[in-house]
Amino acid sequence: MRALIQRVGSAHVQVESRVTGSIGHGLLVFLGVQKGDDRQSADRLLEKVLCYRVFSDADGKMNLNVQQVAGGLLIVSQFTLAAETKKGLRPGFSLAAEPAEAQELYDYFVTQSQSCYAQVATGEFAADMQVHLVNDGPVTFLLEV
Repeated sequence: MRALIQRVGSAHVQVESRVTGSIGHGLLVFLGVQKGDDRQSADRLLEKVLCYRVFSDADGKMNLNVQQVAGGLLIVSQFTLAAETKKGLRPGFSLAAEPAEAQELYDYFVTQSQSCYAQVATGEFAADMQVHLVNDGPVTFLLEV
């Protein structure tokens, strides 16, 4: 399971003309599910997302996590994070989880996030989404478990 996290000043997701999720400052979390991922993987990744120190403290050092700065989480399913890109000029997706399995783990990740953190917004699984963000820094990390 992979999460591409971006520290944002604000972010929102639209499906057609409808906003499905919106946050102020916090983390935009693009979530990719691969074959072999399970609920235990999702739990470990969620802990990492919530505790990863990417926000500045009073000295300007990245020592604070999203919870400590009371930031939001915007979770967006991102199938392409499971892409194989080492060979050729076209991505392969044989490592990606099947859609039903990916949705189950995405939904689980979202539910677990909401159960332990108040400020959670989402995109819409498998939808054609428009993601709007103001990347703060820019600060972007790929987290894997």
